Amino acid sequence: MIGAALSLAVWLYLLFARGWFWRMRERAPLAQAGKAPGAGWPSVVAVIPARDEAAVVGQAIASLAAQDYAGQFHIVLVDDGSTDGTAEVARAAAEADRLTVVRAAPLPAGWSGKLWAVAEGTRQAQRFRPDFLLLTDADIVHGRETLRQLAARAAEGFDLVSYMATLRCRTPAERALIPAFVFFFFMLYPPVWIADSRHRTAGAAGGCVFLRAQSLERAGGIAAIRDELIDDCALARAVKRSGGRLWLGLSAGTESIRAYDTFGEIGRMIARTAFTELRHSVWLLAGTILGLAVTYVVPPVATLAGGKQAAALGSAAWLAMTVAYWPVVRFYRQQWFWAPLLPLAALFYLGATVYSAVSYWRGAGGQWKGRAQARRQA
Repeated sequence: MIGAALSLAVWLYLLFARGWFWRMRERAPLAQAGKAPGAGWPSVVAVIPARDEAAVVGQAIASLAAQDYAGQFHIVLVDDGSTDGTAEVARAAAEADRLTVVRAAPLPAGWSGKLWAVAEGTRQAQRFRPDFLLLTDADIVHGRETLRQLAARAAEGFDLVSYMATLRCRTPAERALIPAFVFFFFMLYPPVWIADSRHRTAGAAGGCVFLRAQSLERAGGIAAIRDELIDDCALARAVKRSGGRLWLGLSAGTESIRAYDTFGEIGRMIARTAFTELRHSVWLLAGTILGLAVTYVVPPVATLAGGKQAAALGSAAWLAMTVAYWPVVRFYRQQWFWAPLLPLAALFYLGATVYSAVSYWRGAGGQWKGRAQARRQA
């Protein structure tokens, strides 16, 4: 019964005292979408790092080239050693005067692959003297008004504006696990706390980061986070520490078209950064296992197999969990029965986190695009 009571207390805290992260509401910028903020639309350069992304990069580039944006806008794609014709697909998707394609120099020691490509792109972007950089990924397709919306939001006084892209949610694996991924992310990084300059919490979603160029320079540039695996949140922390203001939100018009057809693919995606999020600490891993068990496993177990009082407390906790999870299930247009099944998704994420730790200990942590980016120190 103690476990069930503790679980209920956790869910009451999550519902009412963690920045209302679970509401999952889109909020339009205060400025009208068709009206230039302040003195006019700022100049923007989009930077896209890409490594073997021929299957998706064409759609991403085309969506940027089609932006309904009155300000100066250019696209820089950094081809990070692709062998599948990524650069050629990108060039075919936009006019030459709108797109610059560069090949990344060899990866230097101390840098993660993606951040080196981003740094190469931001250096190239300096030729255009942009007011803002749009750091985005090769699998992100943007709605025609995305750039205007980002600029309007930044005009409210924010230095870094980030959209959590709507992830693909079609296969059984995606339906079971992708809404949970977004739910857990917002639980870790409540947008209300991120936007509050008095709160230390800082976060961003790497698929769509609209960043004031001066703020990046003040934060030390990409080099300041060169070895970070969770680069989006590391960048947000650097910007906030240097005095910048952050905003994170949802956008149905910014979509990821990357497919995760199987549970194994999603598991590897989670495992790439899960143990890094725990700072490679055995104690934090143990605490996470215990915390996930109390929060997600105890409610259904107590409900189905506990005594009368434990079942009542477990049922209340499970109901609170379902209420909290329902908005993201609805946002992803999934059927109602996925909401009470969050405990199963949590168990999968727990397994992926343990696998992430084992991979790190074996020297293959952060495996992505053929690179092990988080290695255990000898």
